[in-house]
Amino acid sequence: MSTPSQTQWWPDGGPPRGATYDGSGVTFALWAPMADRVEVCLFDDKSTERRVPLTEQLFGVWSGRVPGLHPGQLYGYRVHGPWDPYTGHRFNGAKLLVDPYARAITGEADDHAAVFGHVADADDTVRDDRDSAPYVPRSVVVDPTFDWGEDPRPYVPWSDTVLYELHVRGATMRHPEVPPELRGTYAGLAHPAVLGYLRDLGVTTVELLPVHHFVSEFVLRGRGLCNYWGYNTLGFFAPHAGYASSGTEGQQVTEFKQMVKAMHEAGLEVVLDVVYNHTAEQNEFGPTYSFRGIHNIAYYRLAGGGRRYRDLSGTGNTLNLRHPDIVRLVLDSLRYWVQEMHVDGFRFDLAPILTRGVGDVDMFGAFLAAVGQDPVLSRVKLIAEPWDLGFDGYQVGGFPAPWSEWNDRFRDAVREFWAGSADGVRDLASRLSGSSDLYRRSGRRPFASINYVTAHDGFTLRDLVTYVDKHNEANGEANDDGHNDNRSVNFGVEGETDDPEIVKLRLRQVRGLLTTLLLATGVPMLLAGDESGRTQHGNNNAYCQDNEISWLDWAEDQTWPQLRDTVRELLRIRREHPVFRRPHFFHGRLDPAGGRRDVGWFAPWGEEMDDEAWHDSSLHTLGMFLAGEHTGRTAPSGEPVRDDSFLLWLHGGDAPVDVTLPGPPWAMAYTVVLDTSDCLGTDQVAAGEHLRLAPHTAVVLRAV
Repeated sequence: MSTPSQTQWWPDGGPPRGATYDGSGVTFALWAPMADRVEVCLFDDKSTERRVPLTEQLFGVWSGRVPGLHPGQLYGYRVHGPWDPYTGHRFNGAKLLVDPYARAITGEADDHAAVFGHVADADDTVRDDRDSAPYVPRSVVVDPTFDWGEDPRPYVPWSDTVLYELHVRGATMRHPEVPPELRGTYAGLAHPAVLGYLRDLGVTTVELLPVHHFVSEFVLRGRGLCNYWGYNTLGFFAPHAGYASSGTEGQQVTEFKQMVKAMHEAGLEVVLDVVYNHTAEQNEFGPTYSFRGIHNIAYYRLAGGGRRYRDLSGTGNTLNLRHPDIVRLVLDSLRYWVQEMHVDGFRFDLAPILTRGVGDVDMFGAFLAAVGQDPVLSRVKLIAEPWDLGFDGYQVGGFPAPWSEWNDRFRDAVREFWAGSADGVRDLASRLSGSSDLYRRSGRRPFASINYVTAHDGFTLRDLVTYVDKHNEANGEANDDGHNDNRSVNFGVEGETDDPEIVKLRLRQVRGLLTTLLLATGVPMLLAGDESGRTQHGNNNAYCQDNEISWLDWAEDQTWPQLRDTVRELLRIRREHPVFRRPHFFHGRLDPAGGRRDVGWFAPWGEEMDDEAWHDSSLHTLGMFLAGEHTGRTAPSGEPVRDDSFLLWLHGGDAPVDVTLPGPPWAMAYTVVLDTSDCLGTDQVAAGEHLRLAPHTAVVLRAV
């Protein structure tokens, strides 16, 4: 057995963590400050293992250089130390461990008892000394070089951003123009047919469901399913190998970079949905893949003297962002994806967990402070999912600048309005105008609000108007999983129907929901496939469905023929008219010069809403006038940017309603831009005239 050569001098006093290739060898560095001994394990193409001790130790990092190694080398670690679960120590040198800083990971995690650090059929304190190497993934040495060229990053301003939430695999598994061998991969997503579609649709930014390397839980594999969404991370630096068409021994890194480069060349940003709140190792009864066997008491939040795991994520464990070296891991990972992989931002799953101190949420804590002052991370798009499962975990409106947040208050208000809520229109108006009640007080702008009606978690837009109840039987959990409060409607029939009147109502309802979403102030997020009537057949928790339930269906659906055109038209309107993309909140004050407010709210009878109307719970109709002289934008010359003025009518009631169009100083007449019912029968209407709105209708009018 050979030993590594003396570690070279690094300017910061130690080598970078992970595996660093220098052209003639590889330096390995692993942070394991409480280990007694660390070995790097090298595997050849026959899976023969060679163990090399790491003998250098500095600041808790074990390191050593092994000459003659090259990219593609498979490796792992064995970390030796005390086994004492009662105090949190779970070292077990019999277990091969994935490098937390691995740039690529290959191989599957098998359902074998040897992957557990403890004896699986005993309690969690009895150590299992069987070798896990044949049954766990391996880390891969990666060549970091890549020709990015000029890589024209789009740098889309927040106020111009339109997000499109997309699953790498599900996007192209059924795409007829993507070659079969590329379907479900990074290369498939970069195919010209896909990029052309996204550009033509009008979105600016693709938000990818998790692409950090993940594994599926034992219980799912036992049911013949998998963790399709990917919220079960094993490698925070490694692109998921299962999405690569070109190979899994480093090729996935190059393929991911090629995808990002192609997206950028198409003018599209790439935002990653990232999961730093927990790992794939689950609770104390879970497998030992990496972190648990390296430094359990640092990587995880522990309880019960150290034997048990605190679970704020609902997955069995919680990553310990109270520890400075774990904060470093996350920051290093984020910077790597920005600087080396060229992504444009992140959406953080269960983000309040990342802020917690001993227990409570702390928006001035170590993680947010570190991100806020980081010269790389503070300049990319940062989106929080602003809730977790802990005490005081609901934090919508609570994150500091420059963070944006998924706004479920927008989702719920819009769903309730279109479902015929008896709460009137006050909350709807707040959401339409950027949710200033949530974000203004912290000095943020309307783009702090990520507006959405549907997301991966929940019904699709089509299912939202087709099912009242969830139908998750395919998940194998007796339909007990998923949300029970969906704020959905089915118009009298549960599930699909060929009744033309019900189909027409459902399509109209979806077009109204889309109009509200895509023209509201804030940043809209569209769920992939909603623009073409995608259905999951009532499954509102398809996290384990890697099949036609979740995959996009690219075939034309003649039942919903207008939907894609509606989305294109709405996004064209938004793109061409800055009045819909305000970078500042409305102030609502009367402009003495023009006699109009920057935003006017109108009741169906054509007068501005008064206190009585705002508190009328029976009101199902609201008019929103956007004055084009108040876009909140300034031209390079310093002059205010002016635009056309628009009147948006939203009617969520079950019966037709007559609305009166406001006259001067608001407008003399109106041109119909969009009618989701296709029932108006006119292109222009004089101010003071009536328009009859069909049930569940949105109308966009341009003031003339």
